Amino acid sequence: MGCPHENFEYHDLIECITTAVDVRDPYTGEHSLRVGDMALLLCQSLGLSEEETNIIHIAGHVHDIGKIGVPDTILLKNGCLNSYEWDLVKKHPKIGADILSKSDKLTDIANLVLHHHERYDGEGYPSGLKGEDIPLGARIIAVCDSIDAMSSERAYRSAMPLEVVRMEIHNNIGTMYDPDIAIIALKEWENILKLYE
Repeated sequence: MGCPHENFEYHDLIECITTAVDVRDPYTGEHSLRVGDMALLLCQSLGLSEEETNIIHIAGHVHDIGKIGVPDTILLKNGCLNSYEWDLVKKHPKIGADILSKSDKLTDIANLVLHHHERYDGEGYPSGLKGEDIPLGARIIAVCDSIDAMSSERAYRSAMPLEVVRMEIHNNIGTMYDPDIAIIALKEWENILKLYE
């Protein structure tokens, strides 16, 4: 695996990276920290190994690092994006993966960042991967990313109530989300809510 076992150095590095994003957009930095913590919770519930859990946890913390390459006028726009702007936003997984791929030790993390917007039904991006062709960590991050994005206040929309978010996850089992992972998230809902206290 391309991820180090020496967590402390890499958690410091990740903190620096998320802080850099946070300077541009406080939502993105705080969101990434919550997604990483939620991914850690689901990895533990799924019984994944310590090594795999560590990779997914870190990838969750940096999954939106590619947004550093999205212009401020789009990233901070107070309103809906047009198709051109949306196409630019959709490049952020590839930008993030390219940034992380500069280090051989972050290859596995980069791969999860690249694919965190794939959908279980194959309708996601950037590669249109489907089902278990999507890396497990990216499938976990996708669920966590959605939960936090829907439940967070944005310039262009209000936060959804957490019970509505829960229903959205349930309604998209097998389409947007891996059924096994989504069901685990629903079972862990009370623990997920603690991340918002």
